[in-house]
Amino acid sequence: MAAYNVDKIREDFQILNVKVHGKPLVYLDNAATSQKPKQVIDAEKEYYETINSNIHRGVHKLSEDASAGYEEAHEKVADFIGAKEFEEIIFTRNATESLNLLAYSLCNSLKEGDEILITQAEHHANFVPWQQLAKQKRLKLKFAKVNLDSKDKENFGTLDVSQFNELVTSKTKIVSVTQMGNVLGTTNDVREIGRIVHENNPSALFIVDGAQSVAHSKIDVKKLDCDFLTFSGHKMLAPTGIGVLYGKKNLLEQMRPFMYGGDMIRKVTFDDTSYNDLPWKFEAGTPNIAGGITLGTAIDYLLKVGMENIFAHEQELTEYALKRLAEFDDVTIYGPSKIDNNKNNENKILNDRTGIISFNIDKIHAHDVASIFDQHGIAIRGGHHCAMPLMGLLDVAGTARISFYLYNKKEEVDKAIDAIEHVKKIFA
Repeated sequence: MAAYNVDKIREDFQILNVKVHGKPLVYLDNAATSQKPKQVIDAEKEYYETINSNIHRGVHKLSEDASAGYEEAHEKVADFIGAKEFEEIIFTRNATESLNLLAYSLCNSLKEGDEILITQAEHHANFVPWQQLAKQKRLKLKFAKVNLDSKDKENFGTLDVSQFNELVTSKTKIVSVTQMGNVLGTTNDVREIGRIVHENNPSALFIVDGAQSVAHSKIDVKKLDCDFLTFSGHKMLAPTGIGVLYGKKNLLEQMRPFMYGGDMIRKVTFDDTSYNDLPWKFEAGTPNIAGGITLGTAIDYLLKVGMENIFAHEQELTEYALKRLAEFDDVTIYGPSKIDNNKNNENKILNDRTGIISFNIDKIHAHDVASIFDQHGIAIRGGHHCAMPLMGLLDVAGTARISFYLYNKKEEVDKAIDAIEHVKKIFA
């Protein structure tokens, strides 16, 4: 890690120089959204100042340049996740919209009694669409269990993939699983889950929620063999309002569009409408052109730093933070108590523990913890993290959560530890 210069990286993030309540900002809420480097901000500004125009409609130079930049962004995303085919990348507003698109577009192929399988630790975005679809179509929604045995600290929050051998049946039509949990900080072996799904039921579709994973480690959808992958740009240095749905080309060609009008149209008559080619078939209306182009800029930035370098840096921070948090007898950590660095996995993101740590201080509400942190200039998350069913299983109203990214430092972990000390003094 000697070559990883976090101070140099931090120079690209002007917001890290901001003071909050008179104190330097310590931003540890990266699981909610990431900060943006000046290269991304400048790229959006340049778009609006130099080539702002609608795409695929005009024959003038601005429209041609905007169209080329927007299409190039699709190609960058495809290369970034190993899709390689431009047509397999659909731009949406965010991972939530991508998952809702799938629920809407796949529902016609489902009938009463079919099964959808998710896990107990899903974000609402990968929970509610399937729950509501199951209610509407009279489907069975099943849940893979997470290890919540408080005595098994090393494996707390992990998912035993062997259970999918029994859970996936001939009635299973959709399996949708997060790759990285936004509460427990665990990563799931989605490659193995996908293998089990496709082996047990070749007609079942396997969806990976990559909202928390794609920003932090190299993902290869061909090696994962997932049918669909969803993620958001704003968690990976890009602006809000741009997300991605990757889908295997043959599946996307069979699916009905999510919305109608604009660029998804090939031809309209008084009698019928034909749809545009992929990926535009699923990108109705005027898209977030600037967001797409700057997502490409964010990918350029991440690749320059190196995804393996980013992942290793975050692992180092996480190990250090877990060690410091273990100094407190009255702090409960939700998730594995340590990182398993001994796994010999081709995809390095399969380590059990990642840069998300949820915790509670005994008898102190997570909102109070987050508020006091804020007074120290430290931004963390306090609440249910859009995972209320999981909070019910944990028997807590919410947790405090710190989450790391490429610009965080060990000194910021130390400041968080000092803030915990201050919280405890206030409530002593």
